[in-house]
Amino acid sequence: MSFGPDAPLRLDSGLELSEFTLAFQSYGELNADKNNAILVCHALTGDQYVAGTHPTTGKPGWWISLVGPGKPLDTDRYFILCVNVIGGCMGSTGPKEINPATGKAWGLTFPVITVADMVRAQVRVLDHLGIDQLFSVMGGSMGGMQALEWAVSYPERVYTTVPIATAARHSAQNIAFHEVGRQAIMADPNWMEGDYLSRGGNPRAGLSVARMSAHITYLSEPALKRKFGRKLQDREHLTFGFDADFQVESYLRHQGFTFVDRFDANSYLYITRAMDYFDIAAEHDGRLANAFKDTPVRFCVISFTSDWLFPTKESRDIVRALNAEAANVSFVEVESDKGHDAFLLDEPEFHTTLQGFLDGAANRKGLKKP
Repeated sequence: MSFGPDAPLRLDSGLELSEFTLAFQSYGELNADKNNAILVCHALTGDQYVAGTHPTTGKPGWWISLVGPGKPLDTDRYFILCVNVIGGCMGSTGPKEINPATGKAWGLTFPVITVADMVRAQVRVLDHLGIDQLFSVMGGSMGGMQALEWAVSYPERVYTTVPIATAARHSAQNIAFHEVGRQAIMADPNWMEGDYLSRGGNPRAGLSVARMSAHITYLSEPALKRKFGRKLQDREHLTFGFDADFQVESYLRHQGFTFVDRFDANSYLYITRAMDYFDIAAEHDGRLANAFKDTPVRFCVISFTSDWLFPTKESRDIVRALNAEAANVSFVEVESDKGHDAFLLDEPEFHTTLQGFLDGAANRKGLKKP
């Protein structure tokens, strides 16, 4: 969906995008009252392909276990929408797309964006579709940040929200991990000061290392031990060299190699920076509760016990702030040893929690079961 210069997108940086495109996928049907829409917000390395088959990887959508007929996000009952974020690399305007003013890839001339900018862009899609209020907005990690931003900036347009494995502000530790990834990309000689697309390069090695580093933070030590331990990779003895002796090394290399085929290095820089800048309290005199004053939104906050990237404490901070304003909030900490990525995996307690919350809210709103 393309938007023209008659309605430019004003960014937090003070700049504007006069022309931009947003790519999205939808599942299910929007009902006559247009009140059954669920906006699913994707995480850092996710995209709009929530269900179905991903056109680039050929793999199932990243929330295929949750989206579909009879599943918690029941496509016979709800209209599921997911928008590739502004700054992304799966069809929405970002650094790898063409700047209409120059006819060349934006590269680092693309303006730095924020999570709030992503949400403002999503509003344009809803306006175009004639959706005045979302039945729910949800997502994990950066998707949870977007869900919170929706609830704070557009409370009248959100009936329920489900922030999952997320935080109201990015921590110093997480900013540090992101900086390691960005430096790996920028240290790659094929990055070419961000101009690699125009000059025929591609910082594959740097982006691969960035992905490997980040992927470690998505897992947990118990999960790594259970899956890999110290098992060797296709050998019976140590090689006394620097090949991938251990299975965990081979796994991380595979994660890095496959990632570079579907993701743009500059987009990685921009999106990680957007997450770093995220801090809801900063816009409300430093007090998180102020962001939720008089909110009509119903919240369901979900965390996972082994998530050390976005630990449960950060979810509890959100819940305490909501309680301070007497908001309608439920909170569940799901027992899991799968780390941050648990929200993407088969976790029955998580699925049951989400199903129960949505069913209850749908019944109150009068959305009929199929």
